[in-house]
Amino acid sequence: MIKTVIIEDEKPASRKLERMLSNFPDIEVVTKIESVEEGVAWFSENEHPQLIFSDIVLGDGLSFDIFEKIPTKGFIIYTTAFDQYTLKAFKLNSIDYLLKPILEEDLSGAIEKFKSFLPSNNDIGSQDIKQLIRKEKSILSRVLVKIGYNLKIVQTQEISCFFSENKIVYLQTDDRSYPSDFTLDELAEILDEKKFFRVNRQFIINSDYIKNIHTSPYYKVDLEFQPQEEITVSRDRVKDFKDWLVS
Repeated sequence: MIKTVIIEDEKPASRKLERMLSNFPDIEVVTKIESVEEGVAWFSENEHPQLIFSDIVLGDGLSFDIFEKIPTKGFIIYTTAFDQYTLKAFKLNSIDYLLKPILEEDLSGAIEKFKSFLPSNNDIGSQDIKQLIRKEKSILSRVLVKIGYNLKIVQTQEISCFFSENKIVYLQTDDRSYPSDFTLDELAEILDEKKFFRVNRQFIINSDYIKNIHTSPYYKVDLEFQPQEEITVSRDRVKDFKDWLVS
């Protein structure tokens, strides 16, 4: 049997996932955890399971906090309503990332993917998990931003650019800019490279919003929506920028 733990603070979602997992006769849910505090305690005192299904945003923090305090050799399949945490998830033993509501076919595919990583004796502790996980590039499709006490979902297709200012990275839309939790280095890893390009240390731009490109005396880009500061292309990025425009 494949020992499994569910980390989820919403009881209906936890029960639904457990019911879905009951359709897999070789999977046994050994416990359900509802908070970071409970997770740290449980993983400190119990043998770690082979497979973990974990929501990311819990009532008392992010589930990442559990595995940063108590490293696990188990494989993690994250389940969440938002995909802004993909980069960090894949740094913490994640083999898949399921967006809610979870579909049966997506769950089945994630479990089959997990099984493909298992050695013949099912002993994951005998191998280096980092070598087993074939990292797949996850493309960010939406970003969760905070506005006062409210949350807003912004689709990346609505973002003309990301830019850094006073050590904070903002995203620009048609109506305003919003602060994000990303760094530009992180965004460069998870944005669609066909649409987004990092023109310099401060800006990542979306090709869909390019209005004009000046080439003299230096490359400068005008976007349909942008902050007041001008957007220039670093000299060492000009060739890559031109290649990207026609790719």
